[in-house]
Parts: sequence; structure tokens; C-alpha cells
Amino acid sequence: MTPTDRRRAIVIGAGLGGLAVAAALHRRGWTVGLYEKSAVPGAGGAGLAIAPNALRALDTFGAGDTVRSLAALSGDGGLRRPDGRFLVRTSAEAVRARFTDQMVVLERSRLAGILRDAASDVPLHAGTAATVIETGDGRRPAVVHTATGAEEAELVVAADGIGSAARAAMFPEHPGLTSTGWTTWRFVIDSAVPVQPGETWGAAGLVGLVPLAGTRTYVYAAANAPRGGRAVDERAELLRRFGSWHAPIPQLVESVAATEVLRNDIAELAAPLPAFHRGRVVLLGDAAHPMGPFLGQGACQAIEDAVVLAHVVESERGLDAYTAARQPRTSDIVRRSHRMGALALLRIPLLRALRDTALSVAGHASPDTAIRQLISVVDWWPPTEAPR
Repeated sequence: MTPTDRRRAIVIGAGLGGLAVAAALHRRGWTVGLYEKSAVPGAGGAGLAIAPNALRALDTFGAGDTVRSLAALSGDGGLRRPDGRFLVRTSAEAVRARFTDQMVVLERSRLAGILRDAASDVPLHAGTAATVIETGDGRRPAVVHTATGAEEAELVVAADGIGSAARAAMFPEHPGLTSTGWTTWRFVIDSAVPVQPGETWGAAGLVGLVPLAGTRTYVYAAANAPRGGRAVDERAELLRRFGSWHAPIPQLVESVAATEVLRNDIAELAAPLPAFHRGRVVLLGDAAHPMGPFLGQGACQAIEDAVVLAHVVESERGLDAYTAARQPRTSDIVRRSHRMGALALLRIPLLRALRDTALSVAGHASPDTAIRQLISVVDWWPPTEAPR
């Protein structure tokens, strides 16, 4: 490779993680090529949460304040029963006071647009698949095959999602994905109905409501369901499950078009990966650590991955430092999110009753119960910054 090639990176996948790492690497002087097999990058999805840990990461390449400007959470909210009674209360103000920053929930497409703007100087090859054919080593570059032929790079970032082809090629002995037995529904709706942010847990599953900027609301739900199960009309399925729950859940579901409801099963890795890199190729986001949505940290952890990788890639330990920094933290969050899902989606009525009683007692005894559960997740700072 020529001297300029030694700082060339190829990013496979222009989802949120791929866009974030392209922006972070470019800011540090790398020449980056971004490849996305979809002809329309950034399309799809509904809403997502960006917690203070991810906002701090976004600050490192100048996108944090743009996301903060879309914050819409305010007032009281919390965890409720299907009849509307609160089990645990919290508030956006309490989150802001504890973490010196806010929680922002926004449309996935909006965040993708913000990240694309941050990486606007990086050429995006949409509709172009890229495949790792050589992982490289300390002396040889990695090699990626695209529609125009083979390309070499000092660094290849595989941000190719939960079904990552790069992960399967790098670790062919790994058992891959396994079903959790849970499914999710999501939609964003424009509605003037007042919404208190929070979740409701009951026998049918869980429903979350979050106000977005303007008059839009993000609605999500989860339940126990066989993998691959689908309803002819997912809106009708939501009404069947949650139509008797407290307002405004039924009203919001009734108002959405059936075609706007997204349904996805939740999968996780059957076992942790041995590393997040091999040779000069690294895995990022869902390619490295797919996780359930129950802590709202999927996108946050991909963004953390991006800024940590950009920070350590040229250090003495290089990609070993990336695996060492990211694998323990993300593995812990995967486990914690799974435990939260198992708690929210308990099947046995007696266990649900005991859970609700324990949550209610804890919530009354300590108003910051919900916030304390997030401290070790959200109190994270990028490696370029010191905690305040």
C-alpha cells in the first residue's frame, strides 16, 4: 500500500453504526469508503432512544446538539399496569438532573439523516454490496470485493447488521443467532392525543408510548410469540392483545394504518463472539452484539462502538484495544436487556403479581428506582473525554 492507503478504511453497511463510524473515522483523518447494499440507505424503522451515553459519543464528531434539539420528553411518566395505575414513576427532569444530559427519542430516519450529514464528505456507494474476502494481518491489508472488483484497506468495519455475513465469514465455527421467543411491533403516528411517556406491563406483553418532536408519538410493543409468527393484520393483532388497556393505547393503535405497523422477532447470539475483530476487520453494532430493545441501547451501543474504534485503532494495541473496550460492556448490556425482557414478559400469573408488588414497593420507597437501574449503562463517557 502507498502511504495514503495506510489510513484507508472501508465500512460495510450504511445503517446507524456504519454512518457513525464513517463520520468518526473521517474526523480523525481517515479516507473512508462506505458501501450499502440497499439502494435507499436509511429507509425503514420507526423510533429509537438516544441516551446521554450516546449523546456524548455523538458530540465527538459534532452531531450531539443536533439530536438534542429534537428532544421532546418532559413531565412525569413511568411504568404502569394495564389499568393505568403506576408501579414506578420517573420524569425526564430527573433523568436530566442525574446524568447532566437528556434522553432523546426520535425517528430512526431522522437520526440516519443527521449521521449522514455528519459523514457528508464520505462517498456513499448505495446499492453496492461489499464482501470481505481477506481479513489481512499486521503486514497485509484486508481485501473487500465490490461490484468494481477487489479493494484493499488498512481497516474494514463490518456494520452489516444482525444477519452479518462478515461475522459468519470471520467466525465460521460460531453457532450464530438464536430466537428469544419474543416479538416486537413498532410504529410512529401523528396524533394530537396527549401522551405520558413510559411503559405498561401486563399479561399480554408490554406497550411503550413516547412523545416525539411536534405532534408525533412513537408506539412500541412486545410479547411472547413463536418465531416467524405473523398476523394477516398486525394492527388488528395489537388491538386483540392491548385493546382493553388504559388510554391512549387503544386510541393510538386504532388510528394507525395497518401498513405502518412494523413487526420483528428478537434474536440474540447463541454465544458471545470470541472477539470483535479478526485481522484488520472489525464488527460493529448488531453485527457484533445484537440485543433486545428493553434497555433502549441498541443504537446507543453502535454509536459508542464507532467512537471507541476511531479512538483506539491507531493506538499501540490497535484492534485488540477495541475488543477489550467494547466486548465486556456490550456483553453486559446484552445480558441486562435480556433479563429486563424476561421480567417484562413473564408468562406465569403468580410471578407477574409478585413482580408488580415488588416494583410498586420499590417505587414508593425510592422515587429514583427506575433511574438507578440505568446508572451503570448511561454513565459512560467517550475515551476522549473525562467524566464531569
